[in-house]
Amino acid sequence: MAQNIYDNPDFFAGYSQLPRQVHGLDGAPEWPAVQAMLPALTGKRVADLGCGFGWAARWMRAQGAVSVLGLDLSQNMIAHAKVDTSDPAIDYLLADLETLELPEAAFDLVYSALTFHYVEDFQRLARMNHKALVPGADLVFTVEHPIFMAAAHPRWIADEDGRKTWPVNGYSVEGERRTDWFAKDVLKYHRTLGTTLNTLIDASFELRRVEEFAPTREQIESSPELAEELERPMMLLVSARKTEVCARAGAEVC
Repeated sequence: MAQNIYDNPDFFAGYSQLPRQVHGLDGAPEWPAVQAMLPALTGKRVADLGCGFGWAARWMRAQGAVSVLGLDLSQNMIAHAKVDTSDPAIDYLLADLETLELPEAAFDLVYSALTFHYVEDFQRLARMNHKALVPGADLVFTVEHPIFMAAAHPRWIADEDGRKTWPVNGYSVEGERRTDWFAKDVLKYHRTLGTTLNTLIDASFELRRVEEFAPTREQIESSPELAEELERPMMLLVSARKTEVCARAGAEVC
């Protein structure tokens, strides 16, 4: 079972005050880049893995998605999402992504924001997502960038010129990373960029686009604190597709 840190009272209290939780998608600086990676949503059946407060689920319905299934391990998240949602076409359910099995060929889009790095078995998750999608459907997700989370102590340090510098060590040593963020020993799983992308390829996904998020000049002018995000990528954004070719190639590879 994945660590359910979001139901820790101290963690949830701090997390709930982040701009992306207070202001929703408008408080997430990477959202315009994510939005550009999403397919047209009219008529689509969507699964939102790690749905949080339901901001993306509600937005996707507003863009024409016919249904959205929001899944999260946290009772706090699900309860909050239900309170803020009155749309009968959106369902919120508790689920552990380490063991989740979605129905086969049931979705036109699987979406996830900053959740997959909490999952230890990414290979199983990638294969499960592939089976849950119809041919030609998309997987779009964001995770903490491997450069951001590789170090044993991921935090800013100053170089000899006093410039903010992000340490990168143990990059090729994949596995557990524990950090103190609103609570002690928050557990995440580091994977290299190569492992992340090759796992998707091995699961028969076609990579469509990969972005290492950095704020735009306009975003920095509006929010100067974002300037430090130019020093290292904090987030990895990935779009992949279950191709039509896969459906014709045979079940063994699909």
